[in-house]
Formats: sequence, structure tokens, C-alpha cells
Amino acid sequence: MTPPDETLSDAYFEDVYRASADPWNFETSAYEHAKYARTLAALPRERYARALEVGCSIGVLTGLLAERVDALLSVDVSEQALARARERNRDRRSVTFERRRLPAEAPDGPFDLIVLSEVGYYFSTRDLEAVLDVLTGRLAPGGDLILVHWTPFVPDYPQTGDAVHEAALRRTPAPLIHRCGERHGRYRLDVLSKPEA
Repeated sequence: MTPPDETLSDAYFEDVYRASADPWNFETSAYEHAKYARTLAALPRERYARALEVGCSIGVLTGLLAERVDALLSVDVSEQALARARERNRDRRSVTFERRRLPAEAPDGPFDLIVLSEVGYYFSTRDLEAVLDVLTGRLAPGGDLILVHWTPFVPDYPQTGDAVHEAALRRTPAPLIHRCGERHGRYRLDVLSKPEA
């Protein structure tokens, strides 16, 4: 089966969240919780001043990131997902949620941490390249970009997780440096950094 060659639409995600409050079992999956723990452990710094989370979904990882970040902007294309994320994180004053579609609606930087977790494969090849370009541009000197993605093929998705990470790695050694890469059973994790000015 040939994957689609267009970025998945907002309607696709609204349908997914209409069908299930937690369509990927972020709250209950042992796989997800182990991946979150590994994601946090891979962050090069203990604390970040300003971070961007792209594709926050219902905000499970958001709450964990908030413990390491002074100001976290979490974005998603789905209003239903954002409503659940806001409710889940209602006591976390450091987190702001916004509906945005990247790359056109990328927020202004700079950010010293950008998290692209389980979202890059929803973009077409063209849009993924534009997203990676805009995120690289929003990364502060010395800032970190962490990518974490499911690697098995999914027929609905325009990209595989590996394709997303390989696209990001093409930006090394400049303007980004590859700090670490890991492969686990069904996901891949890479950390890239922008050199200090």
C-alpha cells in the first residue's frame, strides 16, 4: 500500500479524537510511559527556560515536560485534544496551549528546547522539510531539538518515523549537531543541538 503524499488534515485528527478520548492510549500504555521516561532521560539539560512541544495531543507528555521547563508552549491542530490537554494540566501555570498548524503557524522563538514527539510522520515530505527548517530557525543557540517517533509502517501516515529522523539528521553537522541517537523496539529517539553562537 502506498502512503498518502499529503499532510494529514485537521479533520483527520478531529475524527480520531471524536472516536476516542485517548486514541493512542497515552494515559495507560506501558510502552508510552517507558518512552516518556526515556525521552526525559535523554534531555541534555536538567532545566530549560523556554520550550515548544509540537503535537501535544491530550497533554500527557506535556505534564512531564512542565516539570523541567520554566515556560512551555504546547501546540496541536485538534481543538478536542487541546481541551483535554488544558484540563489535564490546569494546575500547571507554566504551560500555555495554542491551536497551531505548522509550518505556517509556527510560533516565534527562540526556544531552548523543542520536542517533536510522534508527530513528524503526519507531514508530507515537503511540509516536513519546511517544519524542520522553521523549527531549526526557532531554536536558540545552544538549544536542543529532541525527536521521538514510532518506527513501524502505518498506512495512513505520509512518512515513517525513520524518514522523519533521517530528514532531521540531514541538517547535521550544520546547522545542527547530532548529540545522541537511540533505537528501541518500536521507536527511535534522536537529540540534535544548535551550536552556541
